[in-house]
Amino acid sequence: MFKNMTYPSISRLLLLSATALVLSGCSQKITNLNDTVRLAVQGTADIHKSAYDIAKLPYASTYVRINNQSQLFMVLALAESAIGETFTRHHPATITPQLKWLANDNGMLVTQSGRIIKTVNLIGGNLLATHSNSPDPLALGLHLATTPKTWQRNIDWQPGYHAGYQLDSVFVFDHSEVLTINGKSVPVLRFNENVSVKQLNNHYSNTFWVEQHTGKVVKSLQYIAPSLPSVEMTILKPFN
Repeated sequence: MFKNMTYPSISRLLLLSATALVLSGCSQKITNLNDTVRLAVQGTADIHKSAYDIAKLPYASTYVRINNQSQLFMVLALAESAIGETFTRHHPATITPQLKWLANDNGMLVTQSGRIIKTVNLIGGNLLATHSNSPDPLALGLHLATTPKTWQRNIDWQPGYHAGYQLDSVFVFDHSEVLTINGKSVPVLRFNENVSVKQLNNHYSNTFWVEQHTGKVVKSLQYIAPSLPSVEMTILKPFN
């Protein structure tokens, strides 16, 4: 889990400087980082929130489990535009916001299109950066037949400051199923991402559950980097 993490009660909320979310129709537009939102992280045992409590919170929320430890409940703290980032700059049509999920000790998970692209203050090490000259198939939608099922990226991670390691991914459809998330049945397609790191002669697999019609990631089990912890995320209330 996060370094030196403590778990406040739900009544103790960490104030964070965050993105101002401006509603336009049914969508939220990312503007700046001047508004304040609240971050809630709770629990030493598995945390389970009611559908009512989740709906009542105005922020996106997720369950997170790191290396099979206790399940945490986290709300979205920051949403930042990815314009100008190496990860997406060559393909502006696929730009999606970077979502930052923060713990009370400033431990952070950063996701984009459902993929963890950076972490801060995790025990055992951190993913420092993700770079690619082609769009992540997760951003394009794995549910589409036209989406490439191979991808290449480079990552940097610590400890040891491993820089520029190339990862080659092959996405394989596993099966369709129905998940129960926040009390609702969600039809999904399960894909395995088989990752190869030739420089280390290392192989591992990530799993993504994508909503059948939209292709959005609703659940994932990802390894941050070779030899680093796994992170399971279940999106309870998505960022729109």
